Amino acid sequence: MTAARVEHLVTSGTFSLDGGTWDVDNNVWIVGDDEEVIVIDAAHDADAIVAAVGDRRLRAIVCTHGHDDHIAAAPAVAETTGAPIFIHVDDRLLWKHTHPDRNPDGYLSDMRRITVADIELTVLHTPGHTPGAISLHAPALGTVFTGDTLFAGGPGATGRSYSHFPTIVRSIRDRLLVLSPETVVRTGHGESTTVGAEAPHLDEWIDRGY
Repeated sequence: MTAARVEHLVTSGTFSLDGGTWDVDNNVWIVGDDEEVIVIDAAHDADAIVAAVGDRRLRAIVCTHGHDDHIAAAPAVAETTGAPIFIHVDDRLLWKHTHPDRNPDGYLSDMRRITVADIELTVLHTPGHTPGAISLHAPALGTVFTGDTLFAGGPGATGRSYSHFPTIVRSIRDRLLVLSPETVVRTGHGESTTVGAEAPHLDEWIDRGY
């Protein structure tokens, strides 16, 4: 049996909300081994994600939040692989904006545990970017997958519908920056960082307001 690992795929497409559309590159994270994996954020390109999974069993598609750029490909990946789709219950409305005729297969809650390839990932409810935004903490891999809650350089955007800056600050302060400083932060867009690199800047983010 091979050791569990994190694989990284970047997909490109658009993000639409509040009447605007933006071109974006998204990080898709694949966690598991040579036998089974989960996909974190099925963004944009179902064919590329299915190809990256290969002949391994896809145990779940886990959505860090309900914005369309993170979930657009989820139903197609699920249809091809048979994997269930999970999202936090508080992002049901955002999910329906993109997929009105297809429900998720289950809803996530805070501290739920997801196991793949003998690795346990814990769901951390980290609202603010969206009401149901989550992060996934995998201590055995020394990493946390933060979606659009925490990036290299600060919090995710909170200037759109369903978002709230004081809430995302609380989520980052109370749920993410309390993790070990060496924890690798694998984000929804852009470069990875560490908890230790970001923690000293919290007050700066609060002062600037974003």
